[in-house]
Amino acid sequence: MNVWSITDKGKVRQQNQDACFAVCDPDTGTALLVVCDGMGGALAGNVASAMAIDVFVKALKSDGDENISRRIRRAIDAANDAVYNKSLDDPECHGMGTTMVGAVIVNDNVTVFNVGDSRAYLIRQRSIKRITVDHSVVEELVLRGDITREQAQYHPNRNLITRAIGTETDTKCDLFFPKLKQGDYLLLCSDGLTNVLSDQEIMDEVIKGGAPDDCCQRLVDEVLRRGAPDNVTVILLRR
Repeated sequence: MNVWSITDKGKVRQQNQDACFAVCDPDTGTALLVVCDGMGGALAGNVASAMAIDVFVKALKSDGDENISRRIRRAIDAANDAVYNKSLDDPECHGMGTTMVGAVIVNDNVTVFNVGDSRAYLIRQRSIKRITVDHSVVEELVLRGDITREQAQYHPNRNLITRAIGTETDTKCDLFFPKLKQGDYLLLCSDGLTNVLSDQEIMDEVIKGGAPDDCCQRLVDEVLRRGAPDNVTVILLRR
């Protein structure tokens, strides 16, 4: 099991409000991966994403409960409380928040979680499957059948999310339990990647683009080549 990660501010944004965390121990078969996409004026988005990851990771590691799902939910609650209280206490951080997508791997057990529209994908052989469901206005429209998946890519409200960490007193994450086989890839990313590259293009780069240890850089380079209107962050784990 190997993991690679990268984050870039892109070509338009003045600051990178994304943040990521990725650790992997092949000897014990464990990994912890997190991507956050912060939002808020001035430096607030940076604060939200960095704080959410810091608090989440510390809370998860300090919780001795063997039930991973409960530990993840409590760690997300802790991150939400920290970001929300900071937004109340510091006028420069008022209204800040962040998405979060992550994965906890213990041996053969994989738990993926998300709040907002940062995504996780399972890539196997020549197929790609989105694991997470966006918490966004356009995703709700797609699920209701009001617009197609293709129309969602260009919808004027495609950046409006319906859940975040730190914007309200409480938040809720979704949990998923994919099965990873030998040779599978787990990809986590902010919408700076998925708003520019299609799922098919992402899969082609991972499967056919070259060595896996260069894949994150190749994906970011392609986003930059197309103008990179937003920060972009990618974590790639190979089973």
